[in-house]
Amino acid sequence: MHQISVSIPSFRSEDTAAERGYTVFKIEVLMSGRQHMVEKRYSEFHALHKMLKKIIKPPEIPSKHVRNWVPKVLEQRRHGLELYLQTIIMENEILPKIFLDFLNIRHFPSLPKTESCGSFETESEESSKLTHQPALLFQRDPYLLPATNDTFSNMVIEGVIHGIFYPDLQPR
Repeated sequence: MHQISVSIPSFRSEDTAAERGYTVFKIEVLMSGRQHMVEKRYSEFHALHKMLKKIIKPPEIPSKHVRNWVPKVLEQRRHGLELYLQTIIMENEILPKIFLDFLNIRHFPSLPKTESCGSFETESEESSKLTHQPALLFQRDPYLLPATNDTFSNMVIEGVIHGIFYPDLQPR
């Protein structure tokens, strides 16, 4: 099962005075339970395709030359672009950084299906794993003052809580 799923549920036409109209495709990206939206024009898909051809064998992209004003044709292009993105995810064990950038996915290395946190520049899977250890471990709710019968209260937690919530209270 993949940690990244994409769909293109809709598209809209944009008309500007500066240039002739174009279509914007709304891409929904779901990764590790979090969802975000990205909007891309066909020309951006085409540029991605050209860059991907240099590093992987991408699937075929829908034709560049279509009648943009015909709704049925636009729906076919939307479906074709959605299938294009999904096929890249399914067929590539390592997702290229260019592809992740296109979907606005950050903070993940180019490891298989982006399983580990790290940066894009990470060389190996082992070096991209988080290595820090927890600094504090709470045995009970840290926002409550320690009970007065607590003979072994955690001085660090007590000091932090007193300093933040009760700055005028003198230590015991």
